[in-house]
Amino acid sequence: MAYATVNPYTGETLKTFPTATIEETDAALDTAHAAFDVWKRKPIEERTAILDNAASILETERNEYAAMLTTEMGKIMAEAQAEVSVCVAILRYYVEHTKDLLRPRMLLTQGFGETDVHLVNDPTGIIFAVEPWNFPYYQVIRVAAPQLAAGNVVMLKHASNVPQCAALMERLFREAGAPEGVFTNLYLPHDLTEHVIASPYVRGVALTGSEKAGAIIASLAGKHLKKSTLELGGMDAFIVLEDADIQLAAEWAVRGRNRNAGQVCVSSKRFIVVDAVYDEFVRRYRAEAAKLVPGDPADPKTTLAPLSSAAAKRQVERQVADIVAQGATVEYLVDVPAEGNFFPSTLLTNIPEGSEATRTEIFGPVAQLYRAADEADAIRIANDSPYGLGGSVFTTDIHHAQEIARQLDTGMVTINRASASGPDIPFGGVKNSGYGHELIDLGLKEFLNQKVVING
Repeated sequence: MAYATVNPYTGETLKTFPTATIEETDAALDTAHAAFDVWKRKPIEERTAILDNAASILETERNEYAAMLTTEMGKIMAEAQAEVSVCVAILRYYVEHTKDLLRPRMLLTQGFGETDVHLVNDPTGIIFAVEPWNFPYYQVIRVAAPQLAAGNVVMLKHASNVPQCAALMERLFREAGAPEGVFTNLYLPHDLTEHVIASPYVRGVALTGSEKAGAIIASLAGKHLKKSTLELGGMDAFIVLEDADIQLAAEWAVRGRNRNAGQVCVSSKRFIVVDAVYDEFVRRYRAEAAKLVPGDPADPKTTLAPLSSAAAKRQVERQVADIVAQGATVEYLVDVPAEGNFFPSTLLTNIPEGSEATRTEIFGPVAQLYRAADEADAIRIANDSPYGLGGSVFTTDIHHAQEIARQLDTGMVTINRASASGPDIPFGGVKNSGYGHELIDLGLKEFLNQKVVING
């Protein structure tokens, strides 16, 4: 596994990085553990001041940070700038709320007074974060911000195709005033992953990635009795009911499926439309998708980015070919440049029910469209998936949409917009989509030592 910056638009290898040796890894663990011993004792206000400084740096240098996203994984500039802004919001959320979220809670217990028994949250050590390339800053910040605020320290193993984004994350916290070892970027080879997880200094593992990677990390965490959280794949259902605003649904559908070139775990992927409005939705979806502009992701006019790598493009090509071989109909809705890792915005219809295609997550701008007989059928199709990350319901009856949302076996449901998350929105999954991160305060507390203190 080589850590390298390969521009997804030009194919040029810009920079490579050597992987860490076992000696360098052990030295980093020692430094991080020593830093934790100091960091955990600092008042919450001092720790969150570092987060506030980091937020200010990101605001001031937003374009520099965004440009590296575009260079390393091909994110269009507008989306890259938006990702930096989301990171600012997450950091400031924990600046504002950490003290209240960690405040000791009194427990009413028979035989003791009202203030005799209380639950406290104490930091535990190094949190090992294994993060993906599709949101190189956001995925790091949403783990690092709460854990650093709570008094833990973070060691990052980032995806091998975004090494400079990873380095920028370490630089960010150092410039914000964090002592050495509080946030560490490590270009770790796969064969040292268990070595890190096995370290007695490491108290938790947070992974965002594929099911395969999640199964490996979860097994290693279980083997070494470490807490872990997994945020894995998704096949989010996008349900359109008969009374929906079809134009609004089509606009959100195109946005939800093609954002970040479709490389989003929580993006809308399965569009389930009731029969009465199916044809109109398809017509409007085609029209909206045709407006997408593929091209240089650094060009402000570009609205459809290349995929992150040549390997990612090959994977999507194989998946689409497999689904067509199973009987589906494919339609390419835009022309894309021959150069770069582009894949066109694509529509798959006539997908055989129960086929492997219905359980295949495609990390690219490929929409799977299903015709539902009615509302009950739409709910059935939505739940017929091994994934349960997010979903959407489009209808003019908000209360009815909320009732449908409760029937969907998924981590979160949005109404009249595509699946989304933010710094103050719950984000979690069920089934094969992983576990952990279910609530924003649990995002803070998941790797803490919750203990009960009893006054004699």
